[in-house]
Amino acid sequence: MTDTANHQPAPCQDHVLVSDHALVKHKLALLRDVGTSSFQFRALVRELATLLAYEATSDLCLVERDITTPLARTRGRFLAEQIGLVPVLRAGLGMVEAVWELIPDAQVWHIGVYRDEETLEPIYYYNKLPETPTVDICLVLDPMLATGGTAVATIDTLKEWGVGRIRFIGIVAAPEGIRALSEAHPDVDIYLAAIDDHLTPAPSGPDDLPEGYIVPGLGDAGDRQFGTKQD
Repeated sequence: MTDTANHQPAPCQDHVLVSDHALVKHKLALLRDVGTSSFQFRALVRELATLLAYEATSDLCLVERDITTPLARTRGRFLAEQIGLVPVLRAGLGMVEAVWELIPDAQVWHIGVYRDEETLEPIYYYNKLPETPTVDICLVLDPMLATGGTAVATIDTLKEWGVGRIRFIGIVAAPEGIRALSEAHPDVDIYLAAIDDHLTPAPSGPDDLPEGYIVPGLGDAGDRQFGTKQD
């Protein structure tokens, strides 16, 4: 069911849900390819976000109301909760429009957290949340769950804000990131397209890969989406 390699076993928790859909696997393979252009990469991120959000929202609370069809009166079910979308900047921005198309009334809140590339620790730089929560459930959006630091920091902030229900929607994750997020927030369900092999270790020479990148991964999802330079 999961798309994993052999470096170390992937975490097996009930709250980690990896899509087995054929279209998800197909689009993920295209997304991984180094020859995929930024334009194609952005489109694939949106398409995968749509498919994963469809699964992550399958049990949202509904309320019944009377409606009139062209033929008769009947009862219809409508979303009963206010939903918040929280993209992890900047790569998570590419997932927002896809989920917004499914849930046009969703609120979008931005929490600025980035990973220090030397310490791998999360650094806060932006937060404009109001004093009290305006949503019932938040969907945290980020294509990559690597060390888990930025995801944990974002969810820490949302819980301090007062949101009781939070879900994480990603595309690929490293086992290390899943463990970190699961240990910090075991109540947060994680929706993914794949669990990858491992994170790159600290470089021991000038030709080594930078530390903390998912393998096989996608590369830098922000750079690949926005066409910015990759080292």
